[in-house]
Amino acid sequence: MCGIFSVFLKHPDIDNSSILRRSGNRTESLRELAFRQSGKQRHRGPDHTGLVEDKSAGFVMVQERLCVLGVKTGSQPFVSRDGTVLLVANGEIYNYRQMAKEVNNALDVEDELYIPRSDCDVILAFYEHFGVAELIKTIRGMFAFVLYDKKNDRLLMARDPIGIIPMYYGTDHAGNVWIASEMKCLVEKCPEIKIFPPGHMYYGSRRNVEPKQYYEPHWMVDIPHMPVELDKLRARLEDAVLSHLQCDVPMGALLSGGLDSSLIASIATKIMRKRHGQDYRLKTYSVGLVGGPDFEYSRMVAEFIDSDHTDVYFTVDEGLNYIRDLIFHTETYDITTVRCSIPMFLLTRLIKSEGIKMVLSGEGADELFGGYLYFHQAPNPSEFHLETVMRIKNLHYSDCLRANKSTAAWGLELRVPFLDTDFVNYVMSIRPEDRMPRTKRNGRVHSMEKYILREAFAENYLPDAVLWRQKEQFSDGVGYNWIDTITEYAASHVSDADFAEAAEKFPINTPPTKEAYYYRQVFEEMFPHQSCAATVKQWVPRIDWGCSADPSGRKQDVHIKKN
Repeated sequence: MCGIFSVFLKHPDIDNSSILRRSGNRTESLRELAFRQSGKQRHRGPDHTGLVEDKSAGFVMVQERLCVLGVKTGSQPFVSRDGTVLLVANGEIYNYRQMAKEVNNALDVEDELYIPRSDCDVILAFYEHFGVAELIKTIRGMFAFVLYDKKNDRLLMARDPIGIIPMYYGTDHAGNVWIASEMKCLVEKCPEIKIFPPGHMYYGSRRNVEPKQYYEPHWMVDIPHMPVELDKLRARLEDAVLSHLQCDVPMGALLSGGLDSSLIASIATKIMRKRHGQDYRLKTYSVGLVGGPDFEYSRMVAEFIDSDHTDVYFTVDEGLNYIRDLIFHTETYDITTVRCSIPMFLLTRLIKSEGIKMVLSGEGADELFGGYLYFHQAPNPSEFHLETVMRIKNLHYSDCLRANKSTAAWGLELRVPFLDTDFVNYVMSIRPEDRMPRTKRNGRVHSMEKYILREAFAENYLPDAVLWRQKEQFSDGVGYNWIDTITEYAASHVSDADFAEAAEKFPINTPPTKEAYYYRQVFEEMFPHQSCAATVKQWVPRIDWGCSADPSGRKQDVHIKKN
């Protein structure tokens, strides 16, 4: 996972010293400013910092690099052969080999063969040969990038369809455009900061950046009617995992013991053993409190797939110590994101210490298949579908944000095969009647979420106890005492008098509980602008379906109580 940062001056030929820091009689340069501001996200790319400044054209572009593909050749910013097109990108382009082949097919006979410097390099090459429209239509992966065409004075910005990779933008008082992977790089300079929306792009001048939607598949606007084909569903997910396994550095997988991460680890193991032989063992990792319910199942999966498995334990007190650090890195005050991110944050630190640079994870399945327990109370198929669409559109506020930023905090890349664009489009084209919870056929009487996903992988992928295990949300599965204690701890920092004035103090996203109020206080200390607060969206179940407003799965009526 990398970090990108850019500043494009509105008027390069006028005095822009107002945005620069003065120390005594000296004013820093734009280069120094960019290096300093981008340094606030240097944790995302600890391997290399690349910077290009062009004073005459009035811009600076920076990339903080985590080397995963093209380790020796992929340092950015990328510059075209004639020096007129520049690119900084964050993410992985999973079809870069096919894109490179198309570029070579378009070359004249006398042209030198195009060899991509890394997966992201094809963005620049494809733009030069085929233009913006073909680039956006063809690219597949998780990405956020900034490309500048000096010849045409055109800025191209784009973010992947689901928002797996973050990107923010804003303008300073002089109208200069600022872009970064994390909001903390902009908050000091930009009075208004916005999320660059998923599935959007911008191509135009450096003035009045207005993103336009390029990703709007039919399932976002219509109720689908395609029946499920289990063989096809299984093949599509296997293809997605295969595409996500391109990697030039040590890799592993997160393994909570739930259905989603367990399936990804199982499929990856089968693929890697075809490549490297039956002795290959995938490195897998679980996290939780001593006695946490997930450990029993993660060990069961690890034994079943014969992975090289590590259990990582943390204490409640240790987790509480990281609330402030976690809010700083994730840039949110959403209750469920804070609860979930701290265990992941602690797990990532251990994984990185073992030399791993990339991990697979199971995020996204619950949004596609309606896996959260409150989906059991969906009143009808149409409402079920519309709710899954809403959850997918909002993933960049919650699970994608948590997964990306809590791992990038330690310089680790996380990949999410369930959110492969082609797989998302296939699953969301399945009629909601098939994706809704069903009763398992052979003797089970309770309704089971993600039923078709379980059925598709019923043969020799997972132990039955895991395959048919009820959804346990991550912050619950690490140990029930974690949620109970962090809720009580956060609330203890807020007085009744302060909470009574919550609406007056926080008119945007007014905290509904003392726990939420405490997280919001910590957030405001680091991100004081109202525009920063507006970048957060709270994850809340459907209260109008009769669901508890608390995001914990344990609060839903269908949750099977544990001792």
